[in-house]
Amino acid sequence: MNIPSALKYTSSDEWVKLEGKTASIGVTDYAQNQLSDIVYVEIRVDVGDTIQKNSPGATLESVKAAADVNIPIAGKVIAINDGLSSTPEKVNSDPYGAWMIKLELTDLGQLDSLMDATAYQKYCEERSH
Repeated sequence: MNIPSALKYTSSDEWVKLEGKTASIGVTDYAQNQLSDIVYVEIRVDVGDTIQKNSPGATLESVKAAADVNIPIAGKVIAINDGLSSTPEKVNSDPYGAWMIKLELTDLGQLDSLMDATAYQKYCEERSH
C-alpha cells in the first residue's frame, strides 16, 4: 500500500497535500483499493464555494459500492478536477495524482487534526486485521 510521507490523512481515507495556503484533496490508495473499480466521480462543489470542515465534496461509485469524499478542512474552492468525470479510473491507477478539489485554506491549524503517514499506516493495518 502506498502512503506518501508528505501528505496528511483522515480516518475516512482522504489525503491532503499542502502547498503554501493551497490544499489538494483526494482519496488514498487504501480507499481506492477497498472500492475497487471506480466507474463514476461526481464533484459536488463548485469553484468559489466556501466549504466547512467535514463537508461532502465528491461521490465515488465503483462496481462494489458508493462512497462520499469529505473535505477534512475548511476553505474556499479554487479548483475542481473536472477530468475525473470522464476518466474515473485514474482514481484507481493514481490515487495521489487524481486530486479532486483544491482549496485555499482559511485556518492552517486544522491540518493538526489530521494523521501523518506513520499514523495512517498504523490505522490501515489495524483495520485489515
